[in-house]
Amino acid sequence: MSLRPFTLPERLATGLLRGGALFVAALCFLPMLAVAVAAAFGSTDTFRHLADTVLWTYSATTLKLVVIVALGTAAIGTGAAWLVTMTRFPGARFFEIGLALPMAFPAYVMGYAYTDFLDHPGAVQSLLRDVTGLGPRDYWFPEIRSVEGAAIMLILVLYPYVYLLARAAFLQQSATAFLAARALGRGPWYAFLRVSLPMARPAIAGGVLLAVMETIADYGTVSYFSVQTFATGIYTSWFTMADRAAAAQLALCLLAFALLLAILERIQRGAARHHGAGKRFERLPPTQLTGLQKWGAMALCGLPVLFGFALPLVLLLLMGMDSEQSLFSERYLRFTRNTVILATTAALLTVLGAILIGFRQRLWPGRVSSLAGHVSRVGYAVPGGVIAVGLLVPFAALDNTLDAWMRATFGLSTGLLFTGSIWLLVIAYMVRFMAAALNAYDSGLGTIHPNVDSVTRTLGKPPLEMLRRVHVPILRPSVLTGLLIVFVDTMKELPATLIMRPFNFDTLAVQAHRLAADERLDGAAVPSLVLVAVGLLPVIIVCRNLGERKSRVYGPAPVAAE
Repeated sequence: MSLRPFTLPERLATGLLRGGALFVAALCFLPMLAVAVAAAFGSTDTFRHLADTVLWTYSATTLKLVVIVALGTAAIGTGAAWLVTMTRFPGARFFEIGLALPMAFPAYVMGYAYTDFLDHPGAVQSLLRDVTGLGPRDYWFPEIRSVEGAAIMLILVLYPYVYLLARAAFLQQSATAFLAARALGRGPWYAFLRVSLPMARPAIAGGVLLAVMETIADYGTVSYFSVQTFATGIYTSWFTMADRAAAAQLALCLLAFALLLAILERIQRGAARHHGAGKRFERLPPTQLTGLQKWGAMALCGLPVLFGFALPLVLLLLMGMDSEQSLFSERYLRFTRNTVILATTAALLTVLGAILIGFRQRLWPGRVSSLAGHVSRVGYAVPGGVIAVGLLVPFAALDNTLDAWMRATFGLSTGLLFTGSIWLLVIAYMVRFMAAALNAYDSGLGTIHPNVDSVTRTLGKPPLEMLRRVHVPILRPSVLTGLLIVFVDTMKELPATLIMRPFNFDTLAVQAHRLAADERLDGAAVPSLVLVAVGLLPVIIVCRNLGERKSRVYGPAPVAAE
């Protein structure tokens, strides 16, 4: 049976599909290329001054943050995942979802809440002085605005990356190896450390690397806590020193480290594929904890939820009630409208780009398609400030060149057509979060058997029809998940928005940052609460999908006595 040849319109549509994927990949690669070019050809005077004064501080502080966050997220995420997956204790079902809720908080919002609570005029120190009768200088109290304070804020909101990936890895493990270790006389902790933990190591390492990527990309928390990192250095060079070349050179240093992390994450993901459960699967019955172990498990799982979600949420609510900010005022409605417009536009375009790239990899595999997929994912490891610099440098040059030509030719000034537009900011979001949309789309694409594509082609349907009538309807849940994730991440993104937003176009994240920078924390709580409320939706969806997959694939497991 011969296949029907494509008509001219169908060939054009197919060419647009293939070319569109390459265009999106090139757009994602443009900021990185622009940063490298601007750093290479720009003046190095400011960079040399920074190297003599604060560059070592930037490096040491960033590295210290990375180490603390990596250790903290690994310990909390892995321990909590093991407890809720492999044991049973009061509240275990609640903690399965509750442990992921801190992911809804932007780290800088967490910082606003705890600064108001723990700072010198805050409730804790005020109560301490009232109870003890001590003066302001008569006691020592840990400084919240420090490297360690910023690291704790980041740990509280980033450990769910490790928790979700580690829990998924533990759910996929068969009990065979674990029971074999127990049959040889080894205790449960030995079996966990020597059997279960090594099998889940790729997933845990992948979660830690994601947390580290978010750490080096963070600007809101470290800037508010007055911690000098590469992210704050880029922003200072761009705005305070007005030196784009220095900002690009700092961004290049951070980009090199981010790319190294992206390579490590990719290696870990590849390694994780070799640790499946095997063809023979036997689920390990969860152990029923009693006595002190039961209370210890409740404490270990409850503390991250308490300090990572419940307490900051209550603090924000109390701060918001004491503020004079109203979400229903014309000003705040404008902030909300701007935020929704940006997030919706960025989510739709980013998911559309992910569909083009993923579909090209599916139908036309090869080096070009594989390279396009890898390049498009790099942006997730790149801080928003780096992407902003990488986009503003070439587009500002394009604006200036076009304006000069129009003045010389027609006597007209075009102004900032690209640099001052909302579309350039949307492109920055697309570059930053393309990896999240691609991962969501690819996870669903793997469930479609290749024979479905063959049957569709046998029926004479061109690729565009296959995508529209077969793939997209089947992948609707994955596409929706990608839309939600990109929507919420766009709402929380701060450095790119601060650098690239059009004049008089502020968002809820920018408003929260501005009020917090002015020490008006009660007012900053109002837009922060909106960001948290919207961020809860995809977190709950991801947790429900994980729980449904566990029940669907493995069924309910019996509970074994200790």
